[in-house]
Amino acid sequence: MKNGPWGESRFYAAEVALALTLLFSVPIVAYIFGSDGLLERVFHLSENHTTIRRELLAGLTTFMTMAYVVVVNPRILSEAGMPIEGVLFATCISAALATLIMGFWANYPIALAPGMSLNAYFTYSIVLGRGVPWQTALGVVFLSGLLFLLLTLTNIREQIVNGIPDSLKHGTAAGIGLFIAFIGFRNAGIIVANPSTFVAMGKISDPQVLLAAVGLVFIAILMARRIGSAILLGIIAITLLGIPVGLTHWPQHFFSLPHPAGTLFKLDLRAATKLGLGELVFVFFFVDLFDNVGTLVGVCEQGGFLRNGKLPGASRALLADAIGTMIGAVTGTSTVTSYIESAAGVAAGARTGLGNVLIAALFLLAMFCAPLVAAIPALILVGALMCGSVAKVRWEEFTDGFPAFLTLIATPLTFSIATGLSLGVLSFTFLKLGTGKYREISPLIWILTILFLLRYAFLGLE
Repeated sequence: MKNGPWGESRFYAAEVALALTLLFSVPIVAYIFGSDGLLERVFHLSENHTTIRRELLAGLTTFMTMAYVVVVNPRILSEAGMPIEGVLFATCISAALATLIMGFWANYPIALAPGMSLNAYFTYSIVLGRGVPWQTALGVVFLSGLLFLLLTLTNIREQIVNGIPDSLKHGTAAGIGLFIAFIGFRNAGIIVANPSTFVAMGKISDPQVLLAAVGLVFIAILMARRIGSAILLGIIAITLLGIPVGLTHWPQHFFSLPHPAGTLFKLDLRAATKLGLGELVFVFFFVDLFDNVGTLVGVCEQGGFLRNGKLPGASRALLADAIGTMIGAVTGTSTVTSYIESAAGVAAGARTGLGNVLIAALFLLAMFCAPLVAAIPALILVGALMCGSVAKVRWEEFTDGFPAFLTLIATPLTFSIATGLSLGVLSFTFLKLGTGKYREISPLIWILTILFLLRYAFLGLE
């Protein structure tokens, strides 16, 4: 064995190197993970009565319930003629950056990604319906994101969030619960389309339905036993059970390089500013504004983040989707918005933005690996939890109860959070006005009423 310059063996040198590494790593770990470390100072874990482990598990749960966006969004936008590889990159990078902004800047456990209803509007109404080139449509998305940003910096959007009456906030939370439960039933095959009754029970003999039912009962039992990672454990169990019958499978391609060139910087702002496209910006603005507001209010109400009916630091939270939308348009995807699937993470114990760091990292990883598609039955249980907000509505006061009911029922039936919230606001205004209680209508609600009426006027032109 050769000796080193100091007459010691290489083994001894390796031991010294290991000791030095441990010596320097201990204070670094303490600085990051300690009781007064970096994570504590940034995310205020103790103040929010949570732990690093709980936050990361909740973040993983949220990602697994919304991972489908990595597959579905590129497929929908590819029908508009967009390169699917470029859209995949744009989906992951915009979701990761917007989610990081929400986590670090607003410290809320709410993940963001390109919205499902908005990508359908982008593809089927604008590109295919009107014949607008997708490059121009991306320019429209960018302009709407810029408008979001300006309104956020002037605190107008924060006033909108905090100015919604409590009855509508509770109705929105319950409506989102029914909405995501309906999505869970539909995607699991438990509920199917029916030409006579609109919806009907799926075939019990279908392996997909059986797997969903087993998963639903399993997660419900775990939640009833107050097991914190119940949703995550249920998703893993469903995924593993589905592999032998071919309903779920491991990713086929790992470490495939992203290909952003097809959509990166392809937006056409000059064409988007031409006369005649202003109404498209207007529609994008209204749909995302109130869809995002409804999601924020519903999820934050469920998580107990509201203070006296208001969302602290709402402008910071709203800044995330504005910047995310602009990044998405530049890289090649439709409008980025808050995801109602974040309620799964909140139900799993998320109380800060720490889990968003893991969610963002997993979205970035999805650019290189085949995405893991989450099992949907977990959403049904989350929906059940969110419906508890119904008990907080003042049902004895009809002018509060009926708008809450309309918000609650319209959200799943119209398949739109924005529509449910808008109908709730309009009915609130008309009922208060018709019963002589107009003093309970704040100036902001008057403005929202006018804006919602304009929204329906513009959508009526589509």
